[in-house]
Amino acid sequence: MFGVWAPGEDVSKLTYYGLYALQHRGQESAGIATSDGERISVYKDMGLVSQVFDETTLNTLKGYLAVGHARYSTTGASHWANAQPTLGATPHGTLALAHNGNLTNSAELYDLLLDKSGFPSRGEMARGNTTDTALITALLAEHPLNSLEEAAMKLLPQLVGSFCLTFMDETTLYAARDPLGVRPLVLGRLERGWVVASETAALDIVGASLVREVEPGEFIAIDENGLRSRRFAEATPAGCVFEYVYLARPDTTINGRSVYESRVEMGRQLAREHAVEADLVMPTPESGTPAAIGYAEAAGIPFGHGLVKNSYVGRTFIEPSDTIRQLGIRLKLNPLRSIVAGKRLVVVDDSIVRGNTQRALVRMLREAGASEIHVRISSPPIKWPCFYGIDFASPAELIANGISVEGVRASLGADTLGYISEDGMIEATKQSRGNLCTACFSGDYPTALPKADRLGKAVLEAPGAHAEPSEDLVTTVTSTALEHEETTA
Repeated sequence: MFGVWAPGEDVSKLTYYGLYALQHRGQESAGIATSDGERISVYKDMGLVSQVFDETTLNTLKGYLAVGHARYSTTGASHWANAQPTLGATPHGTLALAHNGNLTNSAELYDLLLDKSGFPSRGEMARGNTTDTALITALLAEHPLNSLEEAAMKLLPQLVGSFCLTFMDETTLYAARDPLGVRPLVLGRLERGWVVASETAALDIVGASLVREVEPGEFIAIDENGLRSRRFAEATPAGCVFEYVYLARPDTTINGRSVYESRVEMGRQLAREHAVEADLVMPTPESGTPAAIGYAEAAGIPFGHGLVKNSYVGRTFIEPSDTIRQLGIRLKLNPLRSIVAGKRLVVVDDSIVRGNTQRALVRMLREAGASEIHVRISSPPIKWPCFYGIDFASPAELIANGISVEGVRASLGADTLGYISEDGMIEATKQSRGNLCTACFSGDYPTALPKADRLGKAVLEAPGAHAEPSEDLVTTVTSTALEHEETTA
């Protein structure tokens, strides 16, 4: 997620590069909305940022403020109608909104929307959008208040779960972060404007300097009068520890701590907790590399690359289809036989979710001649579903749920298996345990959860609700014509 307010800058291209830096967070669809002060234009489609946008498309997105999004689906299926940013026509202008996270009270909010105004007769939900993002947009669009800012301050305290929002009307950029601060959100300064982004790495790529993190429970508005901040809830920090383990880029900083340094330290601690005699420490590229470096350093075992990665294959963990996910593992990695043959290997990875990647890797390394394979994981066993923005909501998908470490080892076919302890992982982040969400490891959720039938990726799905894209994917909505949408070339 990326937002920019910068008169005189080419905001569509700044947003493109910002999303490019955040591509690892979502690979299903991408979109950018811009405003020139009078109208908002949106372009979005399925695919990677580089597949959705080209020079011609970006040149049609004029203005001085923008919001952009790269999607990883957690509520609502992966299809065109659910791409972001979402649009809504409000009583005072047009709204374009992007969201990172996942609400846990979507069913309750949906009931609230129905009670308030019935099912939306216009907007993205009316056209088949089944995301919590579209639900937030519809609730904001239906407000009877004097401004979008007032509507946001009233709605935000009613949202439960994980949400980082960046949205805009024709003249103002807004940002908000849930009181838990589950997902990261940072504020940056350009010479002629401001930027908000999911990670500091996106600030770096557009030449913005880090000002600070958006605080949990904070609402920000940026316009020609500058930046103003309001608090809609008291902060009760519970940042996602899995950001440090896997999700965030290694060159990102979260809450003052380098993600790269955290991962290296996790590797060192892993070596202290699960030592083994071996000839080579090797990572599962790329996310296992910092931890493998730390393991090799602490264990005094040479570090080396035993796998070659095809950089043009996306992250296997966040692909929406299990078939694609499994095929992607073989497309993505291939062993270096001359390096691994006859060696006792320590193979370091950041996590085991379903076990598909590690099982395939162990098999490939055996076939390449490895004499022993010792798998080391720089996070504890994932036993609990996540409801805050990571798509492993079904306990049945989690290999460590219900079986022992020895059972997981046998399933993978490794000689030994060692996970870092929860204490060791937390210590490596340099964060207070009380300020982190460890629910996927501990089962200790930071919010009360509704009943199972009121949770899940399909909670807002309706049969036959999948809308198809129009021939032109640039939708322009003017602030003076709120009752219709005009498609432009």
